[in-house]
Amino acid sequence: MNDLANLIQRAHQFIDKLEAVLPPAPQATPWDDAVAFRWRKTNGRGWLQPVPRLSQIKLSNLQGVERQRKAMEQNTRQFVEGLPANNVLLTGARGTGKSSLVKAMLNKYAARGLRLIEVDKSELVDLGEITDLIEKRPERFIIFCDDLSFDEGDASYKSLKVALDGSVSAASDNSLIYATSNRRHLLPEYMHENLEYKHVGEEIHPGESAEEKISLSERFGIWLSFYPFDQDEYIAIVDHWLAHFGCTPGEIEEAHTAALAWTIERGSRSGRVAWQFARDHAGKLGKRIETPKARAPRKSAR
Repeated sequence: MNDLANLIQRAHQFIDKLEAVLPPAPQATPWDDAVAFRWRKTNGRGWLQPVPRLSQIKLSNLQGVERQRKAMEQNTRQFVEGLPANNVLLTGARGTGKSSLVKAMLNKYAARGLRLIEVDKSELVDLGEITDLIEKRPERFIIFCDDLSFDEGDASYKSLKVALDGSVSAASDNSLIYATSNRRHLLPEYMHENLEYKHVGEEIHPGESAEEKISLSERFGIWLSFYPFDQDEYIAIVDHWLAHFGCTPGEIEEAHTAALAWTIERGSRSGRVAWQFARDHAGKLGKRIETPKARAPRKSAR
């Protein structure tokens, strides 16, 4: 009996150790609790974490990017309506509204079934698992990769390439990939790669290194480029945000000199810098931010 008791005790100890290293059971996704999710991973198993508080950015808050906003909204509206739409790559100057534009699309179309899943670059290898998880859902999903760029030999680079347009299986029609980056082709570009370009008659043909880098970005059906703002555009954005925070026309006019000095200190004129200045200036004037009430997601009909 003692031998049997010892054997049972050792078996329990072994099971406890085994459970500690095994991935946990998959968690049921609370689809009706949120309109945005983050892909998380614990002990090798991925799951969707609801985002309880969303950015309240609206399309009307995005100034100086009317062309990009119009193209993005057209594509997103087609997607929500079940029409053909493209994956989108937003590239260019920092702080010009690339990620804010994606968040504003979610805020506008969430009530019509749009959902967002934010995926870190390090988790792009799980894109296949994510699309399997959502492919039978009635909602429309934007898989959002923010501030995306790759180093040479990065494994997640190939995963994104396959997810965009490289698998033998057809892409799910209820998901698109929206990505932002400061790099047009997502990978670092080097001076020596220019030496690989060849002249064929009157044409210039890129070398293999350049072709490989272009091959990823061209898998996005829509490219939207964002550029630094000039002084007038910057001041217009400052005016918008100061009005948003409750400043009077006189207070806004008086703030222009300080707003320009702020850009000199920051070394940049961008929508982000304008927003940061407006928050600082409105706070000094004693303006208070009205906190919007949380909005419950609308349940999708099944």
